Amino acid sequence: MSLSLVIPVHNESSQISYTLNKLNKIKSKIKKFEIILVDDFSTDNSIEIINKISSKKKHIKLIKNKKKGLGGAISTGILKSQHNYIAIFMADMSDDINDLIKYYSKINNSNLDAIFGTRFSNESMVKNYPTFKLILNRIFNNIVRIVFFSKYNDFTNAFKIYKRKTLVSLFPLVSEHFNIFLELPLKIINRKHKFKIIPIKWTNRKKGYSKFKVNELGSMYMFTLLYCLLERILLNKKNNK
Repeated sequence: MSLSLVIPVHNESSQISYTLNKLNKIKSKIKKFEIILVDDFSTDNSIEIINKISSKKKHIKLIKNKKKGLGGAISTGILKSQHNYIAIFMADMSDDINDLIKYYSKINNSNLDAIFGTRFSNESMVKNYPTFKLILNRIFNNIVRIVFFSKYNDFTNAFKIYKRKTLVSLFPLVSEHFNIFLELPLKIINRKHKFKIIPIKWTNRKKGYSKFKVNELGSMYMFTLLYCLLERILLNKKNNK
């Protein structure tokens, strides 16, 4: 079995070399893996840094996003991946490599389509989450949980792992920005794929800056929520015929 890491990159020159060096440490646990970095129209020297590192590491691949936006970068990375499982990992290293190894071990030894990490369980650990964003996160995720009758409480978390063939079956993906991280788990639930929820760690980035803009993304999240809710209704009607 094998793993593809999909990492969207937009102006991460201060962070990306550190992230790649850290991720190389999983070689001892996951023998066959690739890192797919998708450049989302960076304007700094992120690409030069990545090219320098990837020239010495065959498992690190850099591709260009075709349509600007995080959603397009994720979709492009998924379609370019070649291994059995795909984990989406953010360039800021906010997620824990030990959780990545745990993800892979669990999905590789089970009949699951996905594993969803939650930052908000008794066993989870979160450091330095901005208070205002945290409040909005909990309100919105709990709304989604109620609407979809789900026990999961961290839909908008980017860091999850999937079977590649399951992810590809969810296409086309309509979300263009951070809302893609809501679309993916909701489509998994709508299609009744098998998944497991586990606690994870999360630490706010120490270098660079967050691309998440609360005031710009609210309407996009609502669009995705309504889109997936409509899809759920239509799928239920189809299945009940």
